[in-house]
Amino acid sequence: MNKLKRYLLFLVGLFINALGVSLVTKASLGTSPISSIPYVLSLHFPLTLGNFTIIFSILLIVLQILILRKNFKMENILQIPVSVAFGYFIDFTMYLFAWMNPQNYLVKLISLLAGCIVLGFGVYMEVVADVVMLPGESFVRAIVQTWNTNFGTTKIIFDSSMAVIAGVLSFLFFGKLNGVREGTVIAALLVGFIARLFGKHLEFVKPYLFPEEYAAKKEEPVVENTVEAGHKNVIVIGRQYGSGGHEIGKMLAEKLGYEFYDQEIIEMAAGTTGMTPEFISKREESMANSLLYDLFNQMYQYGNEEEEAPKDKIYEAEAEVIRKLAEKGKCVIIGRCSDYILRDNSRVLKVFFTAPIESRIRRVMKRLGVEAKDAQHKIHREDKMRADNYHYYTGRIWGAAANFDLTVNTDLGIEYIENCIERIL
Repeated sequence: MNKLKRYLLFLVGLFINALGVSLVTKASLGTSPISSIPYVLSLHFPLTLGNFTIIFSILLIVLQILILRKNFKMENILQIPVSVAFGYFIDFTMYLFAWMNPQNYLVKLISLLAGCIVLGFGVYMEVVADVVMLPGESFVRAIVQTWNTNFGTTKIIFDSSMAVIAGVLSFLFFGKLNGVREGTVIAALLVGFIARLFGKHLEFVKPYLFPEEYAAKKEEPVVENTVEAGHKNVIVIGRQYGSGGHEIGKMLAEKLGYEFYDQEIIEMAAGTTGMTPEFISKREESMANSLLYDLFNQMYQYGNEEEEAPKDKIYEAEAEVIRKLAEKGKCVIIGRCSDYILRDNSRVLKVFFTAPIESRIRRVMKRLGVEAKDAQHKIHREDKMRADNYHYYTGRIWGAAANFDLTVNTDLGIEYIENCIERIL
């Protein structure tokens, strides 16, 4: 029943995908990169866009067989009926929009953006269904599997190549660009980005779509550690930059006889991701702009768990490390959204350290040997990156008191803070 539901969801997503392609195409500003070659061919030859989409998809499937050879799985043959259905869906939706012929550039742009949103939602539905990949994405994965390339980079090269080839064909047939325009670039940038946004904000829908799977997960036995239920023996610390949270956390661990984890989490995550500790350290909690991050990493929309965007992979790896450390108990964990990751663990004491800006400036000046102005700039930059990173992965406001058991000003002194925490424990 669950499998049938996934295939039905995929089929609906495929139709919405075709609807989006037709909307983008009818905007007359170019079409999506994967449809650009079939579209240019359809403008020159008597076959329809849907017909050329089927032919082009079959070509990509044949290329997959040549690339993968004996590694080509029989289940990938499902791409053929999917491609045929997609081609006919495109022709049907193009027929539905036969009346559409915008002349005003603003109207064209609105139609293009509407098409990108519809196409992005279709892509989101296909990814949620998780049953079959379309030939374009499956071709990219075949290259990744055979030559061990990066999925995101390979996808960018593939999409760019489709647009370039379509542009060359356009000049050969018409002596000018026809069917490949600014809309092709806009669709390339926006569609996966929009699909990723749908994936983030509609995550709550999955338990309703597949209740059987989520019910099975809930029934899995929870391993209790040896400490009695309700006794807090894990401290997670969020902190403003320059508040001294790291140093206070280390002192707390020493006084309580607990393990202390900060940089150690990076080392543990490196062991499971194949990334170097230096690579993780530079990227783990730094996010200058979450929208730009989503825009860049939309190229990983079709990747499986092993092909997800590097920063997402770091977050998941560190989250898994944090959960395992919390299972052992008797530890202090610094940062990395640990208050959110362990939000349902009754043994966790969640603490956030803050301090007046003047104190933080003095602390940073002393630690880095910089002037007050540079220290203040560093504080604002680091706090913003931490806040953006925290909000991106948790949907919460960084440092909000409601997310913690204790929010404390470090200017009150280490002795006072230690006494407060010991009494809570």
